[in-house]
Amino acid sequence: MRSGYRKDPDLTDEATYEGVRSLSRRGLLRLTAGAGAGLAAGAGGALAAAPAEAAAGIVKPLPPELFIEHGTNAEMRWEAMRGQGLLTPADRFFVRNHVATPLIDARTWRLKLWGSGLRGAPTEERPVEFSYADLLRLRAETITAFIECTGNGRGFYTAQQGQAVSGTPWRLGGVGVARWRGVRLSTVLRLAGLTREAVDILPRGLDAEYVDKGENLGRVRRPLPVAKAMKDVLLAYEMNGAPLPPDHGHPVRLVVPSWTGIASIKWLGDVQVAAEPLFSPWNTRFYRLFGPGHPEEGSAPLTRTNVKSAFELPWDAPLPARAHVLRGRSWSGSGRIRRTEVSVDGGATWRPARILDRHPNPRGWVRWEFPWTPRTAGRYELLARSTDETGASQPATAPYNTLGYLFGAVVRHPVTIA
Repeated sequence: MRSGYRKDPDLTDEATYEGVRSLSRRGLLRLTAGAGAGLAAGAGGALAAAPAEAAAGIVKPLPPELFIEHGTNAEMRWEAMRGQGLLTPADRFFVRNHVATPLIDARTWRLKLWGSGLRGAPTEERPVEFSYADLLRLRAETITAFIECTGNGRGFYTAQQGQAVSGTPWRLGGVGVARWRGVRLSTVLRLAGLTREAVDILPRGLDAEYVDKGENLGRVRRPLPVAKAMKDVLLAYEMNGAPLPPDHGHPVRLVVPSWTGIASIKWLGDVQVAAEPLFSPWNTRFYRLFGPGHPEEGSAPLTRTNVKSAFELPWDAPLPARAHVLRGRSWSGSGRIRRTEVSVDGGATWRPARILDRHPNPRGWVRWEFPWTPRTAGRYELLARSTDETGASQPATAPYNTLGYLFGAVVRHPVTIA
């Protein structure tokens, strides 16, 4: 089998990569239907060591002025970003958990690598291991990048488009930008003995097993093509200059720039490296587009995030009748934001916003501002839309899918002038 990372740079895009997996439609339907115990076993079974202990829910405080709670998840309130600079402080960074945040001791933690894509094909029982101290001794790199839940904006499918979807009803607060420090995944893969035959890796977290409608799907895990893993993925152990907090992946997490958040596995425990395609419920049952216009087995697995914009305002904000400077942020998984426009009349007219960051980070967001003096008191809908360097822009409506992923339409943000 040809090398996934030396000869196929296009395979960093999983829609292209999916086409060379040689997985038949019938085979995928079987996997999707049986995405529980069978897939869990196929993905490597249970980890040899469980987390030291598990916390109940989310560890950090969730003050209501900073967060909207959604069960095991916590959405950042956008007004909490006013005056915060480019980075999202850890105390207001959103939390996306499938189950409870585990508490893991870095001193006893080990990263285990195994599988047919490594020299000697180490097994799960006899893996190649790296301790936390081992990672700290390797050359460190720092990147600034956003992580975004794939369902960010999901609530607007219903609230704005009148369409029923399943999942956490996020507005736009399921995203955050941080400065991540750690070791390139490519460095560790090479040290572990990556072969030219390697095609896929399967990172897996140390949080508890996830049960969906009574079915145990095992620990959260999602395949990555080796091409992407070797390109720009980070094994992060610091966030904004401090060790990772528990809710954000302590002691080590993946950061997969520009890809949907599910790829950035938290509390990383092991990585299977395979000379054949790998699958899990998180790239067969979930994180595909299902519904009208999509195949029965769904779209290709979702990878890059789309373009979004948000105002740094409370939802349904009351504003005094005076001049305002509206501020917000825009981001895209496909590159730098080139243009942002704002409408203060519900979309009837649009004017350019002023981009505040002269050299936008393609992995982060840009800040912008827009002066506005309302003419009369009353209720308004503020709209912001952006275009990235590839020409991708925000449409008036988002194409429907039943799981409510990748809402990228212009959001109508209500405010009341009194």
